[in-house]
Amino acid sequence: MGRRIHFVVDPQGWCCMGLIIFVWLYNTIFIPKVILFPHYEEGHISVMAILCYYVCSLFCIASLLRASVADPGKLPENPKIPITEREYWELCNKCNMMRPKRSHHCSRCGHCVRRMDHHCPWINNCVGEDNHWLFLQLCFYTQILSTYTLILDFCHYYYFLPLKREKW
Repeated sequence: MGRRIHFVVDPQGWCCMGLIIFVWLYNTIFIPKVILFPHYEEGHISVMAILCYYVCSLFCIASLLRASVADPGKLPENPKIPITEREYWELCNKCNMMRPKRSHHCSRCGHCVRRMDHHCPWINNCVGEDNHWLFLQLCFYTQILSTYTLILDFCHYYYFLPLKREKW
């Protein structure tokens, strides 16, 4: 996996990234303030529930940032093609560079990417050979955080609020 940092200059991608970071910040502040801290003070949940939420949130934003700046597998300007593999390479009709057969040209990024899956506007980057695993990590952590938040919301409305009404 490549360790080069890769930035894409795409206004739509930056808007999507900004929206995701705004939603993440809002949920990182709002969910604990409304659900976790009050129920912790009342003794309904433990400090571990709060720590788990923040750990999931941290993993989610870290994987977002890693997937968005990782090099997806951009092909170099003058690739050195071994003689035995020349039959597996072809000419890109958009950038006129030699590329492996499973590579594709991204019109947003303006270059060819090895084993490109798609250009994701939410990470403002292509998903290719070198950052595919990071994209899957992002999807996994986002699913974990979303599920945990939904469980907390469900508990808040259907378990904790009726408890509060009974005490009154």
